[in-house]
Amino acid sequence: MSVNVMIPTALRSYAGDQACIPCTGDTVAAALASLIEQHPGLANHLRAKDGKLRSFVNVYLDDEDVRYLDGEDTAVPAGATLTIVPSIAGGWLA
Repeated sequence: MSVNVMIPTALRSYAGDQACIPCTGDTVAAALASLIEQHPGLANHLRAKDGKLRSFVNVYLDDEDVRYLDGEDTAVPAGATLTIVPSIAGGWLA
């Protein structure tokens, strides 16, 4: 199945400066594997050494956070959009 994966600005240099990459896969995990196969430089930014999705990387299937669905086992229908959203931390406390 074809799915579009939206790449955040901070990671586009590892993805050929593309904002959207067509991938294949019927689950979130399979689509991310397809993405990493196409752009291996993304692997260290998306996955920890144990192979799990890094804790600061959030993935949305259309508008739904996959953490609240079936995680990486979430089924991805053809034509869906996955969006990678890295968590942003920091700031100033008054």
